[in-house]
Amino acid sequence: MFGGFPGMGGMPGGMPGMGGMPGMRRGPAADTTKLYKTLGVSKDADPGQLKKAYRKLSLKYHPDKPGGDEEKFKEITHAFEVLSDEEKRNIYDEYGEEGLSQHQSGGGGMDPTDVFAAMFGGGGGRSRGPRKGEDVVHRLNVSLNDLYNGRTSKLAIVRNRVCSGCNGCGAKDPKLVTTCRSCNGEGVKIHHMQIAPGMVQRVQAECNVCGGVGSSISPLDKCVKCNGDKVVKDRKVLEVHIAPGMQSGQKITFTGEANDNPGLVPGDVVVILEQTEHPTFVRKGSNLIMVKEISLVDALCGVSFTVQQLDGRFLHIQSPPGATIKPDSIKSVPNEGMPTWKRPYDKGYLFVRFKVNFPTNINARQAHALVSVLGPRTPPDAPPDGFEVEECPLLDFSEEHARQTQNGGEAYDEDDGEDGRPRVQCAQQ
Repeated sequence: MFGGFPGMGGMPGGMPGMGGMPGMRRGPAADTTKLYKTLGVSKDADPGQLKKAYRKLSLKYHPDKPGGDEEKFKEITHAFEVLSDEEKRNIYDEYGEEGLSQHQSGGGGMDPTDVFAAMFGGGGGRSRGPRKGEDVVHRLNVSLNDLYNGRTSKLAIVRNRVCSGCNGCGAKDPKLVTTCRSCNGEGVKIHHMQIAPGMVQRVQAECNVCGGVGSSISPLDKCVKCNGDKVVKDRKVLEVHIAPGMQSGQKITFTGEANDNPGLVPGDVVVILEQTEHPTFVRKGSNLIMVKEISLVDALCGVSFTVQQLDGRFLHIQSPPGATIKPDSIKSVPNEGMPTWKRPYDKGYLFVRFKVNFPTNINARQAHALVSVLGPRTPPDAPPDGFEVEECPLLDFSEEHARQTQNGGEAYDEDDGEDGRPRVQCAQQ
């Protein structure tokens, strides 16, 4: 009916079973004029009048135009899509939007911008182009040293490539490929099922004749190289260049190196870097963090130690003369962190968190020596006059002590009455 508008023609042979099928009566509230009113045409408008009306209104309300209205544009496009399709128009004229929605339940309508692009040669619409095949994802374990220095790793993959012997047709000659008559080469067939009076369901299923291929090839006519599969297996080794400063989770994409199938743009091979744990350093962005255990003497008299950097260099790190190190304090070494990706000479900090190991105990002589160097100990606070002082030992913390205290409190709570006072127990006689 539509006369040359690509992809918008009616289905061959019309819709089986419609018109005269028992029970297919239009409901009393069905509106069969709304779409015609949307385009501003009469119910007997021919394809030329529909096309003219759509052209005028779509140009006026296109969302990319000044003063455009996206919702109005969608309504106009929907009306044109239905009324320009003979099958859909017949269903709408008979059953209204309700019957039409059941007819379309097996698949959605066209994108409004696609209809516009088809009408005006792409003006204002978006071109989809060939569909892209699926991407293939590989996870590559890398060390922190690799991310610091950079490395090239090789990744062997096996993928499909379009057969060069038949250019993806599967036969010795393209003329020897027979299009499936059952599905017209689509690989799928549309079935219409009546599920209730006035309700039609549209179901898409794989063609049972060609198995979804859309064509058939005689065994004698199949391509010798691919045996009619249209693709051949191909092995390729990809070189994964890990640049200094890259991070765990970063993706390296090889465009078009995944499976190549006829009619599809090859997908990409995506390599995701996953960093393994390092025994000394932890990375935080462009910085490195390490924990250094030192003695109390080092904390008080100055610390000096050596650590091997990720590029193999040995760094001698020492505190300034006279400086002390407090427990859990953090010091920094500039320009010894991670390099920045694409700016390898721009490096972050190396942060050192110090854990001070105190001696378990000291004898009286050692205590006296410390007092003579560090000064007298702080005397205890004197209680107010008239108050007695109890001596209490200071013990190491124990989880067992905490549990005992908690259990004792719970037992005490169980002995309390609802108002918080102890329960009165009966005396034994």
